[in-house]
Amino acid sequence: MKNKKAVNVQLNNDSDKNLTRRDFFKKSLLYSASALGTTSVLSPSLLNANEKEIIEEAPWGTKLGDPVDKNLYGVPSAYEHNNIRRTHDLLSSGDSYASISMCPIHESEGIITPNGLFFTRNHGGTAQVDPNKWRLMVHGKVKKPMVFTLDDLKKYPSESRIYFIECPANGSPGWRGPQFNSLQFMKGMMSSAQWTGVMLKTILEDIGLEKDAVWMLAEGSDNASNPRTIPVEKALDDVMVVWAQNGEALRPEQGYPVRLIVPGWEGNLNTKWLRRLEFSDKPWHSKEETSKYTMLQKSGKAIRYFWVNEVNSVITSPCPEKPWTHLKKGDKVEIEGLAWSGSGTIKHVDISFDGGDNWVEANLKGLVLPKSWTRFSYIMKWEGKPLLLASRATDDVGRTQPTIDQETSKVGVESVYHRNAIVTWEITKKGECNNVQIRKHKKA
Repeated sequence: MKNKKAVNVQLNNDSDKNLTRRDFFKKSLLYSASALGTTSVLSPSLLNANEKEIIEEAPWGTKLGDPVDKNLYGVPSAYEHNNIRRTHDLLSSGDSYASISMCPIHESEGIITPNGLFFTRNHGGTAQVDPNKWRLMVHGKVKKPMVFTLDDLKKYPSESRIYFIECPANGSPGWRGPQFNSLQFMKGMMSSAQWTGVMLKTILEDIGLEKDAVWMLAEGSDNASNPRTIPVEKALDDVMVVWAQNGEALRPEQGYPVRLIVPGWEGNLNTKWLRRLEFSDKPWHSKEETSKYTMLQKSGKAIRYFWVNEVNSVITSPCPEKPWTHLKKGDKVEIEGLAWSGSGTIKHVDISFDGGDNWVEANLKGLVLPKSWTRFSYIMKWEGKPLLLASRATDDVGRTQPTIDQETSKVGVESVYHRNAIVTWEITKKGECNNVQIRKHKKA
C-alpha cells in the first residue's frame, strides 16, 4: 500500500544510531509539519514557534507532579480560572440571596454541565439541609399519605436521564434591545445534567391518587419554599424526584438532598430542597405564580401557567467572549452552538450569515435527546468579511424560533419571561463579535 504522506522516522542506519532525544523530536516534528502542509483552524499548521520551546523538555515533565492524595475531591486546573459562574447586580434583588449565577455556556463542551458550573437561582439563599433529618411528605388527595426519608426513596427503582433546566427569564435583558455584550449574561440562566432518582409516577402508583386529584403543589424546605402548581398529567408523565446529579449527590445549591425535575418546563418548577407534594382538585394560586412568573400582554392582562420552555438556540462559538479575531482570511472554522426545546427533540437547526434573509442547515452532533441540549455545527471558510450570524431551531412538534419582530408583535417589549427570539451576532471584518438585534422580519 502506497502512502506518499506517511511519516516514518526510523533509527536503523548508522547516522541515526546516536540521535539524541532532542534530535528525534526535532526530526519528527519537521516531518509532521511537511506532511500536513495546510493552514487551518481545523488542522495543525506549520511550526513557527521557537525551536527550543518545541523540543526542550517541558518543565512539568522534569519533576514529580502532585501526589494522588492532594485533592481527595478533584478540582479544576488553575489555568481554567475564567471558566466560572458569574453574577451581576442587574440580575439580583439587591443582595446575593434572591439572585442568580450565570453558567459559562460559551465554555461548555458537549451537553453536560459540570456540577460546579451549573447555573443557580435562589429565592432565599442556599439551604444547608441535614439529610438525616430531611423528610418528604406526600398528601392531599392520595389514597395512602406518606412521609419519606431519603433511604425510603432509594428503595424504589432508580432512573438516570439527561435534561436541561432553564430559568424562564433566560434572555430577559434583551426584550427592549441588546443589554449585555456577553453570551454568559444573555443566555447563562440554563444548564444541562444527568439526573438520577425515581420517577414520580412510580411513587404515585404505589400510594394511589384520588380520581379528582388533578393538581399538585410542590414546595421546598428553604425559607422561600417557592410553592408552585403543576398539573397531575405532567406529574404522571416524566417528572422525577432526584437525589443525584452527574453521578454524585446533589450539591446544596442544586437542592441537596432531594429536588424535583420537571423536564422542559420553567426552571422554578424544578423545586429544590423538596419537602412536600400535595394533591388537590384546584390550583393553589401561590405568590410566585401570580405576582411572578406571568407574562403581561398588550391588553394589560397577564398569562399564567404557561410552563413549557419554547424551542430555542444560540451560537456559542463565535460569541462576544470567543470572537474570531485570531483567524486569518481563508481559515476554516467551526460554528458551534446549542439548541433546546421543552416540547421535545430538536429536529434541525439553520444558520444565517446575513441576519436571517437566507438560511443553510447545520449538522446536529453527538446525542440528540428530548428536552435536552443538542449541539449543532457548521464548518465554513472565513473570508474576513462582515457577517450577521444567527441560528434558528425547529423541534419535532413543528415549532420554530420566531424573529424578534414576530415575538414582540404578540407580547410587546415589557415581558420578562419566555424569550426565545433568534439571537444574532455581528461579526466585523476584524472578527470581533457583538450582540445585535435584527428587526426587519415580521412575517412567519
